[in-house]
Amino acid sequence: MQVSQKGIDLIKKFEGFSSVPYKCPAGKNTIGYGHSFTPSGQINYISSEEAEKLLKRDLVRIKSYIDSAVKVELTQGKFDALCSLIYNWGCGSFGQSKGLRELNKGNYVKAANEFFSKNNGVVNIKGKFSNGLYSRRQAELELWNG
Repeated sequence: MQVSQKGIDLIKKFEGFSSVPYKCPAGKNTIGYGHSFTPSGQINYISSEEAEKLLKRDLVRIKSYIDSAVKVELTQGKFDALCSLIYNWGCGSFGQSKGLRELNKGNYVKAANEFFSKNNGVVNIKGKFSNGLYSRRQAELELWNG
């Protein structure tokens, strides 16, 4: 399965676009549509076309990760929602999550609660509630349920 244009558009919407490097709220060097990079790979400017290519390259890695980590069937909406979640959250955090454990048991509802709810989902930045992350989790939940 590949991430759909709907999934890509959701990621682009919530990541936003920056043609120049910036530090994301987690303190990582970031450019384009939320692409993080190390200082040794310094990028000073990127076009929106180049940024979309980086995003799609990052999503190939995420697709591969989902293929190896998720042991149950996914609808396109669930796959797209996971791509957005992992793009934002990271493979390591996703791999250690209770949500993934629930998902792999076939508990789709419990998994969604772990991934996207206000109480359990990743909706905080440095311990503080983020309306932006909560909005993203709700948009991902709509994809998940769609």
